[in-house]
Amino acid sequence: MFTLIVKIFVGCAGVLGLVFLISGTDVHLPGDHTGFSPEQPIAYSHALHAGELGIDCLYCHYGARSSPVAGIPPASVCMNCHKAVTARWDDVLQEKALAKQEGREPRRIISPELRKLYDALGLDDNLEPRPGVEPRPIQWVRVHDLPDYVAFDHRVHVARGVECQTCHGPVETMERIRQESSLSMGWCIECHRINSPQGEGALPPGLGHPRVNPHVTTDCAACHY
Repeated sequence: MFTLIVKIFVGCAGVLGLVFLISGTDVHLPGDHTGFSPEQPIAYSHALHAGELGIDCLYCHYGARSSPVAGIPPASVCMNCHKAVTARWDDVLQEKALAKQEGREPRRIISPELRKLYDALGLDDNLEPRPGVEPRPIQWVRVHDLPDYVAFDHRVHVARGVECQTCHGPVETMERIRQESSLSMGWCIECHRINSPQGEGALPPGLGHPRVNPHVTTDCAACHY
């Protein structure tokens, strides 16, 4: 009897120890990539663009309005601004001051990260096409990647007024983009359930962004078809 009690005690202690170990480390269930924040080929700052400059998410990810997939913005969208903005304003001002001191015309300053953009587009320092150089796609690393058997439609959520931050977290504060939510089936279903007819004023799981009130389905065929 005493031996059995000892075994039970040791077993419980082991389970509790495992729970404390998992809770204190960055351990996720299979398929849960919460916190995934890979280094990108160009150090694009959402904190600068979406946060400090206040650029709307849908300006760059315009596909989210009319397509199931938001998509990665093409380099041509970047060039809408970066034909003129080639470096930090402080660096540009410093070059202007130096040029004035030396009695010459200011040179175009190109930041190291924007140089990567121009190289991908095959552009020289004057932002003119380099002879014989073909543009190449930027190899961005995808962060939010649902399984192929999940049919998530961005346009439906955008049309219902769901904020991008509801699923993607506070991207306007992220220097490097990361997966904020688990995006698991349970997480999505909870979000749908709290938008039942009785769910007025309910909040999405783990976030303080108000969601739309009309009822949304929890039918399997809505996301798996």
